[in-house]
Amino acid sequence: MKLAGKHVLVTGGSRGVGKGAALGLAAEGAHVFITGRRLEALESCAEALVAAGGTCTPIVCDHDRDDDVRAAVERVSTEAGELHALVNNVFQSPTGPVFNTPFWKQPLSMWDTMHRVGLRSHYVASALAAPLLIKGAESGGALIANISSFGGASYQVNVAYGVGKAGVDRLARDMARDLRPHSVCVVSLYPGVVRTERVLAGELPFSTEVSESPEFTGRAIAALLQDDARMERSGRVHVVAELAREYGFTDTDGSTPASLRELAAEAKRKKAEAKKQKAAKPRGDQPGATGAGAMSAHEEPDSIEASSTSDRSSMSDRSSVSDRSSNQDRPTKNETRP
Repeated sequence: MKLAGKHVLVTGGSRGVGKGAALGLAAEGAHVFITGRRLEALESCAEALVAAGGTCTPIVCDHDRDDDVRAAVERVSTEAGELHALVNNVFQSPTGPVFNTPFWKQPLSMWDTMHRVGLRSHYVASALAAPLLIKGAESGGALIANISSFGGASYQVNVAYGVGKAGVDRLARDMARDLRPHSVCVVSLYPGVVRTERVLAGELPFSTEVSESPEFTGRAIAALLQDDARMERSGRVHVVAELAREYGFTDTDGSTPASLRELAAEAKRKKAEAKKQKAAKPRGDQPGATGAGAMSAHEEPDSIEASSTSDRSSMSDRSSVSDRSSNQDRPTKNETRP
């Protein structure tokens, strides 16, 4: 129980990655405040957190309403007096065509939906909770963890989604600057493909061949909160699977899932090597060039220009949405993330 006596607030904590984050922190003994719109889902999550060894306070809160968020933070202040970690996880899932549709054919509301609860909500929660975090930092350090995705670094899902995730990453970087003098660490986290409720139910078309449990992200946050040198990581994006290797924690099944970033880099390296080997073979217009080693005058060499993006996209499309989808209490408003 290395986090006994620590107080944590997880937004959108009733299911998906949010619930996983709460479980990972509760397992180390933290008292976790979780927010969500549905009391029944919150109470069910609270029972799981207590069973994991922690304690929990469920708070009904719609992160589309600033007054609700203000009331939630005030409750944390009243009951705990300080805060050691804020996990910005809540996300609102839009209606309408999300995937495989160019942005000009999507409703304009796509932009507002994904950014109001998923980006602006993170700013609001952080601004309101900052005084409690600064107070918590005085008694052993504090942390803000923004749950983002690979969509912040390459094209994923759609334009509005990617811009929102890039905003989440930039939010972490800039908040880190303001909070550094107060010893509050701020990071943005990239989970991989997360086995959320919606992914396992087949509601989202993502392969789980290389995937993680929701608790895996929670264990990463718990490790960061226990790290006395966490400020060295502040203002940066971190891949959950890579943190696992650095800190030595595993997923719930004892495995260490692969980093999608490293898998993409390896795929790019192999593709470049294959192109190099192909180019070294005799061309068709050179004497002695025959068979499979020859290249016709109309054949073009394979392109690797987009390999780092496309290879990663094929995997991180799933990760970015999986963390997003796990945030949903219902199709229109996510309270955890897939």
